[in-house]
Amino acid sequence: MIKIDEEIAVPAPPERVWEVISDPTEVVSCINGAELGQFHDDGSFDGTLVVKFSAIRVRFGARMSLDLDEPEWEGRLSARGRDGQGATRFTAHATFRITEDHTAGGARVHVAGEVSLAGKLASLIEAGAGAVVSRMTQEFTDELVRRCAGDTVVTPAPDRPTLWARVRAWWHRTIHKRQSEQIGVASGKTQ
Repeated sequence: MIKIDEEIAVPAPPERVWEVISDPTEVVSCINGAELGQFHDDGSFDGTLVVKFSAIRVRFGARMSLDLDEPEWEGRLSARGRDGQGATRFTAHATFRITEDHTAGGARVHVAGEVSLAGKLASLIEAGAGAVVSRMTQEFTDELVRRCAGDTVVTPAPDRPTLWARVRAWWHRTIHKRQSEQIGVASGKTQ
C-alpha cells in the first residue's frame, strides 16, 4: 500500500487553481510521462503513466473516474489498471481539496490517497515509492504553479506596518493635529 498525503502551496487565486486541477487534460499535462486516452460515455476516461523506479521504467494503463464538487473545490479520483506487461495490478483512490491560503495570498491543494498494488512488481514499486512520489510531487507542483500563474498576475499582499511604524505614524498625526490647532488658535486671536 502506498499512501499519499501532500499539501501544495500555489501562488494563484483558488478559482484559477480549481480551473486547472479539475480539468483532466490540464492535470495530465502537469505530470511527466502521463497521457490522457479515450473518454467514455459513463464519464470515466483512460490514461497511461510511465514511472521510473530505480533502473526500471513501468508503463501503467488505467481507467479513471473523477467526481467533482465545484462549490467546495473538492474532488475524488478513482483508478484501476495494470502495468503494460499485465504482471502488476493496482487500484487507487485520492481526494483533493483547494483552500485559500490567507498567509501567502494564494491557494493550497491538499491531496490524500492510497494505491494498492498486487503482482510481480508490487514489492519493488512499494520499496521505491517514497522517492518516486516525492519526485513526482515536486515536478507536478512546479508545473501546476507555472500553469496557474500563466493567466494570472498575483500581487503580493501589502506588508502590515510594524508596531514601530504604526506608533511613528500615530505620533506624526498627533503632532500635526496639535500644530494645526495651535495655528487655528493663533489665527483666531489675531482677528
